[in-house]
Amino acid sequence: MDVDTVSKKNSHEMILNRFKEEEIDILIGTQMVVKGHHFPNVTLVGVVAADSSLNIDDYRANERTFQILTQVAGRAGRENLPGQVIIQTYQPENFAIQCVRKQTNEKFYETELELRKQLKYPPFCDIIVIGISGRNEEEITVLENWIYSYLVMHLPQNQYKIFNPMPAPIDKIQNRIRHRIIMKGKMTNQANEILNDCLHQVYQKSLKDTRVMIDINPNNMS
Repeated sequence: MDVDTVSKKNSHEMILNRFKEEEIDILIGTQMVVKGHHFPNVTLVGVVAADSSLNIDDYRANERTFQILTQVAGRAGRENLPGQVIIQTYQPENFAIQCVRKQTNEKFYETELELRKQLKYPPFCDIIVIGISGRNEEEITVLENWIYSYLVMHLPQNQYKIFNPMPAPIDKIQNRIRHRIIMKGKMTNQANEILNDCLHQVYQKSLKDTRVMIDINPNNMS
């Protein structure tokens, strides 16, 4: 079950109902089969390439991997029958996968929280992503360098870590080039005013096609 097989109206419910009524013995699917389903007679769940979500450029990669694997593991053995979960991974030593295997939720929470504290990730700071996109790469480069210099000049360097401009992980969407500047620090009123002033000056430049967007602790870092 994936986006291709459930493109028609009610096809999602039809597949799930057939599986629940045991007209289907094996259900193969993407993450859409993970959440919110109750199949009393499911006794075996397998996960292929369980660590693929660990390799994304996002500070929540461990958290999301742990969450997804915990949820999918919960599909097996939900009532009287015992359940078994088989996880295929290239990183069996990863603490998120080990915590899923041992079902140690508190251990994962404590480890992940300490890791974020050491690396200065939320909730111990804010991550501010300034996205610059357009079709003219030269215009993007000039603008992002100006924004970077502006922020370095106006924000206290002992309170904010401002990384050099770089291409986004997905560096082009619909023929628009995507770059970004990442900042770490608390989103205070002072920082908000400086970012607003920066945007105001950007708008005054009357750029033809280049856009600037600021996202605080974005759900997607790509």
